[in-house]
Amino acid sequence: MKTIVLSPGIHRGREIIKIDFEYDTGLLQLVKNFDGAKWSRTMRSWYVDFSPDAKGRLYQYFTGKAWIDYSLMKGYKPARENDSGKKKKHKEPLKPQVLEELLVFERRMKQRRFSDRTIKVYVEALKSFFRFFSDKGIDDIENKDVVRFNVEYILANNYSESFQTQVVSALKLFYSNRDKKRIIVEDLERPHKAKRIPDVLSREEVEKIIGNTSNIKHKAMLALIYSCGLRRSELLNLEISDVQSGRGLLIIRQGKGRKDRVAPLSQKMLMLLRDYYKMHRPKKFLFEGMYGGRYSEESLQQVLKDAIRRVGIKKPVTLHWLRHSYATHLLEGGTDLRYIQEILGHKSSRTTEIYTHVSSKHLGNIRSPLDDMEI
Repeated sequence: MKTIVLSPGIHRGREIIKIDFEYDTGLLQLVKNFDGAKWSRTMRSWYVDFSPDAKGRLYQYFTGKAWIDYSLMKGYKPARENDSGKKKKHKEPLKPQVLEELLVFERRMKQRRFSDRTIKVYVEALKSFFRFFSDKGIDDIENKDVVRFNVEYILANNYSESFQTQVVSALKLFYSNRDKKRIIVEDLERPHKAKRIPDVLSREEVEKIIGNTSNIKHKAMLALIYSCGLRRSELLNLEISDVQSGRGLLIIRQGKGRKDRVAPLSQKMLMLLRDYYKMHRPKKFLFEGMYGGRYSEESLQQVLKDAIRRVGIKKPVTLHWLRHSYATHLLEGGTDLRYIQEILGHKSSRTTEIYTHVSSKHLGNIRSPLDDMEI
């Protein structure tokens, strides 16, 4: 059964529910026939305006016709209205001059060769910020306004520290070459980064997830993420020529930080890729959608979700858990941290060292004083 992914979003200052799916003529016609469904060229997605009953109507409409993934809607809270009945300022449309400034900023980032993902994240962060201060000019923003935004918007809505960091980074870059400004870029502070240990699966759990995936394309994708420690975007951007079977290497081009790197390919992984290639014959990208082109992120997430449901794992597993698990299992197998750092593409060795905190091999060798007590 085909999959439809529902997710919250903002379009032209309005809250919406996005309707994403891998291209299929039958699904396309279904979506077109849904009352209130619209197509956005800027988002390249179908959507409906958010309302209290919108998700329920969508679920009822598509039940039996498609698999509905609404996991991204869980915990989502619509914007609250203030006492006067007006929506909060951060939901107002952006002024034309602000949009023009953001367009110039976007072009400047492209000229400096920032990645498409970074450009998108920074621009969206700035849109949220400038909506909140729609009554102030861009060059009238002060440092105290950034503090206010953090308290009244980010913390009030329980948004993540990573989003707060993205806003600060975007503001620093945006204001770095503006002359008539009140904001002091050097004094903008990023939030204190919490130190969290990575989520890791056991070898047995990884084996179950991959081993119980019968679709050879799905199996190859999950296995390659784990066996090379790939990020989701890195897997989806792989091209056929990046698999260098003669050398037993996988070339990962323009990963995080726009860095190329290589990862070793095991013989078992190569055999699986050969079998997959013979069956599917992709044209450009290693993994392509049903109608060609890059495989979609939503479909890849659904592949993992289906796999963990089949094997009965109750943990909130994400694709990144496979990358964490690969690094931890390498460490437990005796691989030097410096090699793991290179394979994963970490800029700093300190990032790679987090896996020492979850390695059962290292922790298992520590003898507790309790073992020497008679209790």
